[in-house]
This record gives sequence, C-alpha cells and structure tokens, in this order.
Amino acid sequence: MIEDRNTYKLLTPGPLTTTPTVKEAMLIDRCTWDKDYNDITQDIRARLLKLAHADNGDYTTVLMQGSGTFGVESVLTSIPSKDDVVLVLVNGAYSKRMLEILTYQEVKFEKLEFAYNEIPDAAQVAEFLDEHPEITIISMVHSETTSGLLNNIEAIGKIAKERNLLFIVDAMSSFGGVDINVPELGIDFIVSSANKCIQGVPGFSFVVANKKALEQSCGNARSLSLDLYAQYLTMEKDGGKWRFTSPTHVVAAFHQALIELDKEGGINERHTRYQSCNKALREGMQALGFKPYIKDEDQGPIITTFFYPEGFKVNFHEMHQYLKEHGYVIYPGKLTDAEIFRLGNIGEIYPEDVTKIVALFKAYVEKVNG
Repeated sequence: MIEDRNTYKLLTPGPLTTTPTVKEAMLIDRCTWDKDYNDITQDIRARLLKLAHADNGDYTTVLMQGSGTFGVESVLTSIPSKDDVVLVLVNGAYSKRMLEILTYQEVKFEKLEFAYNEIPDAAQVAEFLDEHPEITIISMVHSETTSGLLNNIEAIGKIAKERNLLFIVDAMSSFGGVDINVPELGIDFIVSSANKCIQGVPGFSFVVANKKALEQSCGNARSLSLDLYAQYLTMEKDGGKWRFTSPTHVVAAFHQALIELDKEGGINERHTRYQSCNKALREGMQALGFKPYIKDEDQGPIITTFFYPEGFKVNFHEMHQYLKEHGYVIYPGKLTDAEIFRLGNIGEIYPEDVTKIVALFKAYVEKVNG
C-alpha cells in the first residue's frame, strides 16, 4: 500500500480527501477495450443500482465522462424532446446552472425560485404546475452545496408521480452519503459524480435512469458526446464499453471506493459518520460565534455555511492559509449577499478531525481578535 502523502485534508463537498488505497488503484494502466476493464465498469453499474435500491429491472446505470455538470447536462439535453417543458426548482447556484444548460441548448423550461436558505415548498410547486399544464418534467437539486440545504425530494417526487411527470434529481453531493430509494421516490433520472460521497476522484459522472424513459429519449440528444441514450446503448451492447475514451484510472479508483463503502457498512453507516461530524462541527463553530446560515431542520450532512462572528475582522484568504498550514483546507462562500464561508465534512473526515478543526478556529479567532 502507498503511504498517505496528504499534507492537508479537504473540508470541501468534493473533490475530497481519499484513502491511500483509492489512490493506489490508479497506479495500474488499463486498456479501454480490455475485458477486465469493461468488467470493472459493469460491476460499478451494478453496485450503483443496488445503492439506489433500483436493481429491480426497471433501471439502468450510465457512466458519463466529465464532471458532475457533464452528467446533469447529459440528462437535461438528452431526455427532453422538442415538445417537453422542464420545470426547474431554483434555490441555489447548482439549480441555476440547470437554467444555463437549458438556455444554451434551447430546451423549453419554466422556473420556480425560492430563497437560498429555503427548501422548495410542495404546495407552491403543485400550484405552479396547475397554472402551467404544459410542464412535463421536474428537475431539482437534492443537496444544494451553495448553502448546505438538503431539499425534500420525497415531497416533490410524490407530486411528480401523481401528475405522471418525469422527475430529474441532481444528487451530486448526496448520493452515497444519504440513502435514496430511487424507485420509491419516483425519480426517473438521478445524477451524481465519482468524487463526492462515494469518495472517489474527479473524472466522470453517473446516471441511474429509468430504462423506459431513457429508451423513449432516443433521438432527442442535442450533443454527440453527451448523448445519454447512445452511451447506454454502447455499454449494454458491448458489455461495459464506453463510446469514447474513458478515464480508466478514475474508474478503477471509483471501483475501489465502492468496495470501501461496503466495508464501512454501506450508505447508512457513512451517513451516520457524516451526520455526526456535521453536528459536532456546527455545535463547535456556534460556540465560537460562527452562526450557521441554514436552520437545523433543513441542514444536510455534507457541508455547512457559516456567518463570521459579529465584529470579526474578515479576511477569508488569510484564514484559509492559516488553516491550510495547520492541515485543513476550507471552502469560500458562494452567496453574493453575505459574508460567509463553508466547511464540508465528507471524505476521510472523522470526529477527531472535527475536534482539531474547531480548536484551530478557536486559535485563529484569538489570534485575529488579539
């Protein structure tokens, strides 16, 4: 096994700190046409279906080169036909990115906006749908890392099922860290990325897809390389072969990360660790005067947005450098109307890390305030 050469840990929502054994999996060069490599792809696809509770024959998994945004764009530009209208529920930067994708590709859409610290209200969504019968698809983000919100996909999925609408969920920063029963929630397409809660490295995204809805999308794609149906067809026909060159080292690392997720005890155990660390981090930071942006009941276990203490001399870059020199890298804020920063707690972050992180912030506050 290679030694862990990390000089610091990442307090981010991904990329995140990985294990030495995940890194070690990337040391072998693999051929994209080789059966052993394609078998890895097939095993990944099967494991992801199981994690999504979707190994019932009605769903499939499609892997897509590129970051998580590539996966979201693949779904949003491959699934809607020219007659479909997508409703995007907006309460953060990543749902806004969906609007950008749809605008670029000239897919018809409507939007329903909420505050960045507010989860979409199901009653308002239902009322909006009553006023817009042309809508055929609902799209939303589950874990909105702009703020740390965990949106209620169960309530929106229920509305989608009742109205026979397709339901698309960006679960980029929640899949693998929060248990999501995809069929039960009525989700038709759920998208995530290799470098999030599965704890792999960046390089590809994946989609757990309703096979019937996917197959009906044949011919709808507005991009050659992001054609979700074509990628699915090749993987099915050629036993795990990707259409174009795949990130072989990243795929191997992700496979190892899936094995390690099982060893940890699966999603429920990982969620328990994430939630425990998140709770301790919020409580420890609050005791120092760093107030969370999101109220407890809406807070997800992935990342937390904090306000600076009243009277604190704000200099994010100096604070970032201080913490980095002491072993941890923090995340800047993504809100434009408030002085905030974010702390993630996924990846190789454990309770003992939280204790160290809070102590470092305490030392920094004392240093800054004299």
